[in-house]
Amino acid sequence: MIVLTGAAGFIGSCLLSRLNKEGLTDIVIVDDFNNPE
Repeated sequence: MIVLTGAAGFIGSCLLSRLNKEGLTDIVIVDDFNNPE
């Protein structure tokens, strides 16, 4: 299992896309959607 923090940001979303393309599907994403920074 991979835990990806900051997944809603630019780098996190690109990393998530890359991990999915590599065939990894057991990924937990974490981000603070209440804070837009």
